[in-house]
Amino acid sequence: MALGKTSARYGEQVPTPHYGLPRYRVIADELRKRIETGLIPAGALLPAESALSAEFQAARGTIRQAIAVLRDAELVATEHGRGTYASVGRHERESRRSDSGARERTLPADAELAALFDIGAGATLVEQQRIERTNGTVRAVVRTYRLFRPSQ
Repeated sequence: MALGKTSARYGEQVPTPHYGLPRYRVIADELRKRIETGLIPAGALLPAESALSAEFQAARGTIRQAIAVLRDAELVATEHGRGTYASVGRHERESRRSDSGARERTLPADAELAALFDIGAGATLVEQQRIERTNGTVRAVVRTYRLFRPSQ
């Protein structure tokens, strides 16, 4: 860990593992890693800005900049009054949010879905996921599948 600038408040050098990078980028990279490794699963609510500020010892504005970077990369989506949610992974970039608030993505059918649809494993399906909440608490996660039709 490199030593960074001298702290005006404490008069000594403070450790800065991000020396040379803006702090918000370091925080965004850490959150990106958590999302991509599944530590924060797709559809999960990210911690509140205040909790992230405490964890990373950063100002709220810095946390907001980090979240904006993730939003631009389509790794998170923010819903006013609800919070910020992890989006699906990079390999599922074709995900989109429909007017009903449900998320859709295409994916290859695993053995169980292939058997249910009587199709070959690996055939393309469309998965729609809807999260039902009451007062901010998740009540149910509903996933539906249909065969992919290119003309859709």
